[in-house]
Amino acid sequence: MEGSKVILYIHGMGGGADSRIPSILSECLPAPLKVVVRTYDFDPEIARGQITSWIEELRPVILAGESLGANHALAMHTRYGLPTVLVSPALNAPAVLSRLAAVTLVPGVGALLDRIYRPRPGDRQPVHFRYALLRKWKQMRTSFDRRSNDTPLFAFFGTRDHYRRSGMVSLRGWRKRFGEGTYALYDGSHFMEEQYVRTLLADHIVGLAEGSCESRS
Repeated sequence: MEGSKVILYIHGMGGGADSRIPSILSECLPAPLKVVVRTYDFDPEIARGQITSWIEELRPVILAGESLGANHALAMHTRYGLPTVLVSPALNAPAVLSRLAAVTLVPGVGALLDRIYRPRPGDRQPVHFRYALLRKWKQMRTSFDRRSNDTPLFAFFGTRDHYRRSGMVSLRGWRKRFGEGTYALYDGSHFMEEQYVRTLLADHIVGLAEGSCESRS
């Protein structure tokens, strides 16, 4: 990636290398910014090792995380101190997934959930609802309770995000952890619409990239 300034995009559950939001960003961000998104494992322990290795390899200037992937992005934000921007961060999803583990012990339930949440065709993350795997998500709940650095951290929330009703996405929880002035609302769904990706998200990333370059010069 010589000559490029990499934004490492960490997709949400069932996403992958051909996810929509990073694909749009790749079209609209100016050079030398380059979006890299790779498909990681649904197992959070395996995923953490994969994402860590990609950060070491790519040396990104910015981390971006979407939905469930925001949990991984926040863990890496804490570890590496990289400027980070999140879209619809589902910070309560690890708690929901770990509680769901017991349900999968009922015969047939895990297979049913696998079918319901089967990713679309393409380079996408396989999702498997199994007890041992889902229990691992419990450890992700403590990865982002407190910020340990002053590196920029910002999140975008949709006003019509249906996951806010279930509590997996919580604006109140975000404010409690990270305070006012660390987020913005857009008039859209959990899956940020293209118009906002090309304006709000892209503009924020450009601003972060300029700031991160200045701080490293």
